[in-house]
Amino acid sequence: MDLTGKRVLVTGADGFVGSHLTQLLVREGVNVRAFVYYNSFNSWGWLDSVSADERNALDVFAGDIRDPNGVRAAMKGVDVVFHLAALIGIPFSYHSPDSYVDTNIKGTLNVLQAARDVELERVVVTSTSEVYGTAQYVPIDEGHPRKGQSPYSASKIGADAMAESFYRSFGLPVTIVRPFNTYGPRQSARAVIPTIIIQLMSGVEELHLGSLHPTRDLTYVSDCCDGFVSLAASDEAVGRDVNLGVGQEISIGELAALLMDVIGHEVPIVSQDERQRPARSEVERLLSDNSLARSLTGWTPRVPLREGLERTVEWFADPSNRCGYKFGYTV
Repeated sequence: MDLTGKRVLVTGADGFVGSHLTQLLVREGVNVRAFVYYNSFNSWGWLDSVSADERNALDVFAGDIRDPNGVRAAMKGVDVVFHLAALIGIPFSYHSPDSYVDTNIKGTLNVLQAARDVELERVVVTSTSEVYGTAQYVPIDEGHPRKGQSPYSASKIGADAMAESFYRSFGLPVTIVRPFNTYGPRQSARAVIPTIIIQLMSGVEELHLGSLHPTRDLTYVSDCCDGFVSLAASDEAVGRDVNLGVGQEISIGELAALLMDVIGHEVPIVSQDERQRPARSEVERLLSDNSLARSLTGWTPRVPLREGLERTVEWFADPSNRCGYKFGYTV
């Protein structure tokens, strides 16, 4: 399916990945309606920071993904939806799991039901590698068992299952995109890479982190967005869940050392108990098998890790780029 000339809705367009995806779609000439979280600041989240030309090209809808009426209104006249709106902070999910059920599961249900009512041509639902839990084998392919090791991951498993059910029950043309550890400019300060960067840039004498041994498969945000667009255009991806990852792993400790080298500030690392997940909740290892995405679309990640980290560090070096964190934007 060619997205050119299509009317596309992006939920969570105010967030980290959502804002980058929205910009990419605008640059490719797609008619974009950006669903942003309604707030008293009259803010469009990270879309406030894009160029005036890009903002003017958008049809912005301020609403709440938890409300089925607003979702249905936003979906009117739309051909394709990229659903990225979600609550993503794992620590917050430990004490407020109801919020994750309401936003991630019920919010996804609202999108699916509205998409069915208006007969959308494509529904792209955003998953996460956290649904796999600690790898039972590597590399992790799409057949890997799912294991909810946090309320957040459990809510995303539920959202994925709901999307799969709408494909099987109603023939809704759903594709589930499963990114592995996306990073880059605009990522939340609660994520590990911004946490490391901000501490090092402040001149700390010790770098405070949680567990250092878990491994992650890090994908630069532009590669992730290219994957979203490629999978939305693929008829063969309908009814599938598809990994987007680089296929390389790095431990948190190794990542911290690499960022120290990039920034030029080397300090001891202190692993703090209060920064660690509960033992059985920690995802110890993530390493993707991206062969399905490659075979379906030809997608391949293009930004090497060090280059992506250098770009991210450069962005965080500007203090004005950190102002959006007070709003708690979504994916």
